[in-house]
Amino acid sequence: MWTCPLCEREFTTTNQVHSCRDRELSEALNGKTPHTIALFDHLVDEYLQIDGVKVYPTKSMIALGARANFAYVTQLGKNFIDVVFPFKQVYDDNLCFSKIKQVPGTDQFNHYFRMYFKEDINDEVRKYMRMAWESGV
Repeated sequence: MWTCPLCEREFTTTNQVHSCRDRELSEALNGKTPHTIALFDHLVDEYLQIDGVKVYPTKSMIALGARANFAYVTQLGKNFIDVVFPFKQVYDDNLCFSKIKQVPGTDQFNHYFRMYFKEDINDEVRKYMRMAWESGV
C-alpha cells in the first residue's frame, strides 16, 4: 500500500494519480432529492452487509472502496443513481446492467447499473456487488 503524503489516502499503486482535494460527502449530496440520497444510503448499507466500505467523494463522482476502489456512483439524478462496477472481463449474461463498455487502452470493462428503487438491488445485483468488492480488498 502507498499512502499519499498530502492527503494520507491509501492506494495499491505507488504514486497513484488522484485528487487530494478534500470533499465532504455532504457536499456531494447537497441539493439532491431525499429519494436520491436514500438510494445512495441504501447502496452503502448493502455494501456494509458484505463488509467495510470507504466512501471517497471526488469532484465528479463518489468512489466506494476497501483497499482499492471497486464501484463508482457517477450520477445522482432526481430519482436515480448510476453506479459503475469495473471488472476485468465482460459479464453480459445478466439483467441488471444497462451497458458494458471497455475503458480504451485497458483490460477494464465498466458495467453500468441504474438504480431507481431500493428493490433494484436484488440477488443478481448483490452477486456483482460482492464480486466488485472482492476485487477491491
